[in-house]
Amino acid sequence: MRSQVFRTFSLPIRHRIPVRNPISYPHSTAARKNPRSSPGTKALKAAPTIPFFGSFFSSSSPSNETTGNMSYPDQRSNDQWRAVLNPEQFRILREKGTERPGTGEYDSHYPTQGVYNCAGCDTPLYKADHKFKSGCGWPAYFDSIPGAVTRHVDNTFGMKRTEIVCSNCGGHLGHVFEGEGYPTPTDERHCVNSISLRFTEDKGASTEGSAGKSKA
Repeated sequence: MRSQVFRTFSLPIRHRIPVRNPISYPHSTAARKNPRSSPGTKALKAAPTIPFFGSFFSSSSPSNETTGNMSYPDQRSNDQWRAVLNPEQFRILREKGTERPGTGEYDSHYPTQGVYNCAGCDTPLYKADHKFKSGCGWPAYFDSIPGAVTRHVDNTFGMKRTEIVCSNCGGHLGHVFEGEGYPTPTDERHCVNSISLRFTEDKGASTEGSAGKSKA
């Protein structure tokens, strides 16, 4: 009798072993009645697409879309910029790309005086004594020359960041972050691509910065 009972219950269990694709498994009562209501099908439709990792290090839109609504003094076309910038400079300054961390010329560059100019239009942006060691892999500045840098809110993938561009030509510099706890006068970090900059050592004494924030 026990052997007979065992055979009675083992048969349906053996037939309910799932096939390789649980979403299309036909032996579920709910799936047979309404295939569209299958829990596996809902999970498949709700699965989000994961963006390419590099997108997190660049801005959400091309330069002509982000800066097109603003009027910068330097209004050169893309063809004119390509004539004066190398491909990597164009990719970062005009297409809002990002150089790999730790590879930039000015990442470990700490002069005592001088000015970091825009690599596109040569506008002075940062003084040498605005720069500090952040360990982030890109040149970091706690302040900029007044009026030289313009900020734009960047909501790429739901993350609120603040993009910084040259106020003269709109060239992409990087992003600015606040409240990270660095021992600087502003508690800000201007994270800038080295390729967006060109250092000039002999202009440090003649360029005016923010007097109260010149010491790191």
